Amino acid sequence: MSATRTDRWLRLDGTANTRDLGGLPTTDGGSTVPGRVLRSDNLQGLSADDVHRLVGEVGLRQVVDLRTTAEILLEGRGPLRALPEVEHRHFTLLPEKGHHTDVFAVEDDDPLQDLPQDWVETLLPRQAADGDAAEPPAVRAYLAYLQHRGEAVVGALGALASAGPGASVVNCAAGKDRTGVVVAFALAVAGVPDEEIVADYALTAEVIDALVARLSASPTYADDMAARDVASHTPRAATMERVLQVLAERHGGPLGWLEAHGFGGEDQRRLRARLRDRS
Repeated sequence: MSATRTDRWLRLDGTANTRDLGGLPTTDGGSTVPGRVLRSDNLQGLSADDVHRLVGEVGLRQVVDLRTTAEILLEGRGPLRALPEVEHRHFTLLPEKGHHTDVFAVEDDDPLQDLPQDWVETLLPRQAADGDAAEPPAVRAYLAYLQHRGEAVVGALGALASAGPGASVVNCAAGKDRTGVVVAFALAVAGVPDEEIVADYALTAEVIDALVARLSASPTYADDMAARDVASHTPRAATMERVLQVLAERHGGPLGWLEAHGFGGEDQRRLRARLRDRS
């Protein structure tokens, strides 16, 4: 599988799990275009050299952040937030307290003042999809994103589809779970076959030790990392295989789910062009 090639990695000082979604084959004999959409873990620790490489060389112009409001506020403003040429969009895939729909629109207006006192408890809440108790934990969690936060999944994909020239990056804390689900849908829209979507998802396993070490060093994520061993954090191909299987059984595949949730033909065409055709 071409998704296992390592030349898609962006080796940065401040992340452990950044890679380009370009170069993946599609079912019609084409391929996704490099430099359009990246996936990554937390971007808060980017070095000055990282910022130069992403913005100056790769042409990064959009960040689609899937973390919760709590995560963003606890981690603080990352270096990309200081750059007016880089747009930031926020679509949390986890339930959270408070009414914020885009923390980036309010973070300079003291958003802490109207968050409940126990808001930190919603940092990484565990959730499961109704009726899927027999599924493995990771599969249940991913299906819960779709069941409980479907509008955020659609919103993130819409942001990618409507982005201007330059590259976008989809990120969360680790760049494997929430990012993995949104990226799976984006690649499906681009015509990437299931086996390549699965391989791209599982590729994070190559950097899982460095990724867990990086998150464990952050006060925001240390407790969550310590609660489970590295093996339990490691993405497995079978997880994404099962998610795609469930989508096929219930909706005819990812595109059917998107149609049912308001991301129809024109939206999909624009996202496909973003990943494949537009210069």
